[in-house]
Formats: sequence, structure tokens, C-alpha cells
Amino acid sequence: MQRWRGVEAAGGGWGRAVVTIGVFDGIHRGHQATIGHAVKRARDLGIQSVVVTFDPHPAEVVRPGSHPAVLTGPARKAELIESLGVDVLCVLPFTVEFSRLTAEQFVHDLLVEHLHAAVVVVGENFRFGHRATGDVALLARLGRRFGFAVEDASLVTDSGTVFSSTYIRACIDAGDVTAAAAALGRPHRLEGVVVRGDRRGREIGFPTANLLTPRYAAVPADGIYAARLVRSDGPVRPDGLSGGGPGLPAAASIGTNPTFAGRDRRVEAYVLDFDRDIYGEQVAIDFVARLRETRRFDGVGPLVAQMNEDVAQVRTVLGA
Repeated sequence: MQRWRGVEAAGGGWGRAVVTIGVFDGIHRGHQATIGHAVKRARDLGIQSVVVTFDPHPAEVVRPGSHPAVLTGPARKAELIESLGVDVLCVLPFTVEFSRLTAEQFVHDLLVEHLHAAVVVVGENFRFGHRATGDVALLARLGRRFGFAVEDASLVTDSGTVFSSTYIRACIDAGDVTAAAAALGRPHRLEGVVVRGDRRGREIGFPTANLLTPRYAAVPADGIYAARLVRSDGPVRPDGLSGGGPGLPAAASIGTNPTFAGRDRRVEAYVLDFDRDIYGEQVAIDFVARLRETRRFDGVGPLVAQMNEDVAQVRTVLGA
């Protein structure tokens, strides 16, 4: 897959293409359907498929301070898009100037002049142009003028629930990682660098990997989770898992560690049957199921007893 920063990378010899556009945070099942539609149409027509997305998130530019929690960082998003068979990923720098393009300027400058769109595939709720004044109906009218077809991909639903990035963020914020995984088509993943903590876990027999997570990362609600810690940076499969496998079984904890009167909210994982130094490594935690809320215990003894129960439950949930 080619990766472009800006449409200017298309160059003068660029041919026709099937284009789909969106923020695509999470690359959830709805996004997968839309991108998959574009890839299939491109293959049928014998031309290139192009996914256009934005950096930074448009909300942060249009309404500073409103940046939503991020489901997939730029590198992860690119890997997932590539796994869907896309030919080109074009990341557009989203600036104040870009946000002021009218709907017609957006179409002409981006889709016609640079990407030479033959077909544009978008979701039925797609909006574009200054103040989001453009919709699918306007896009279709402009397509007839400029010579490209517009195809809208139906929203993906389950039992009446529409899968969207907003819905998934709400699930994660509530700790419902099972519902989030159903919408994503894979477990929600939180990435970060392993840093040194207070080392209390090692002292009580449960050494943990403490994650320093990126700004805006979508961190699940406080609690204890059955999870998998992924160390490999290998190829990503279409199901979102790393090429090296599903990862190491782990009990993940999110919270302030109230038994020890902690104040800082932390993300840490006790990896089962594993005792290697991974400080400084870039790893990921895939959240499979929430086991319980975070609680304060009256001393180390009750805490350790509960942690043993948590580990047993993780083994049951993960088949480990």
C-alpha cells in the first residue's frame, strides 16, 4: 500500500481511482464495509482504491479542546487499512484553511483535480465542506457535473445499534469492552510504552507492565480486565491481530490503586506465566472482557487473594 501525506503526492501521471473519505477512527465494522466496497469496486474496474483520511482530527481544528478519545492511532489505523487490501492511503493535513473550503471546492480540488475520482464511496451520513454543508445528495449532483459516480455504503447495525466511532467510545468509557469488540470486529487495543512504576506488584508476586499511553487514547473505565498483551510489531491480519498471534494472556488493571492510596490513574497488566524485563518496549493491550470494578482492600492479604481469583478468571475467559 502506498502512503501519501497530502493529495499532491498523487503526481501528474495519476489515473482514475475509487475513493472513500472519512476520519475512520477505529476502522470498525462499518468502516470495514465502506472500505471493502471501495476496494471491490476498484478491482472490478481495474483501477486504484484510495482511502482519504485526516490528521489531526477535524474536531480539534474546528473546535479546539473538543478532540475525542482516539480508538486507533495513526500507525495502527494505517496497518488496519492496509490489511483490507487498499492501494493508497492519503492522509490530508487538516488545517483551518482546509476547513474553510466550500463543498464544491472540496470536491473539485480533492476528488477531481488531484485524485481523478471515477467512483466515490461514502457512508450515508457523510458530510463535507465548510461547516459540513455538503451531504451525499450534493456529492451526487457534483459527481454528475464532474464525471464521477457516488455510491453510499449502508450503515452496519446489530439489533438496531448502528456501529459508529461515537458508540464505541461510549462502550469503552463505560468499560463494556465486549460490546466495543463486537462493533470493532476485534478487541479494543490500547498501545503504549512500558515504563517503571512503584514496583509494588513485584513485591507481592504480581509484577506488572505499566503503560505510558498516548494523549487522547481511549482508555477503558477503571476496573480489572481479561486481556492480552501484544509485543510483536508483525503484519496485521484483517481481524486486527498481529501476525505473531493473539498475544500473551494478562490481567489488566486501570485505576488509581486505591489500596495503596494512589492518585495517578494507571494502566498496567500482569502477564500470566511471564517474567521478562520489557521496560521501554512498545506494546499493546487487547481488552477482552471486564471482570470487576476497582476496589480498595483492607491490606495486602485480601488484595493478593482477590488477584489470585482474578488470574483464575482470566485463565477461564481466555482459555489460558
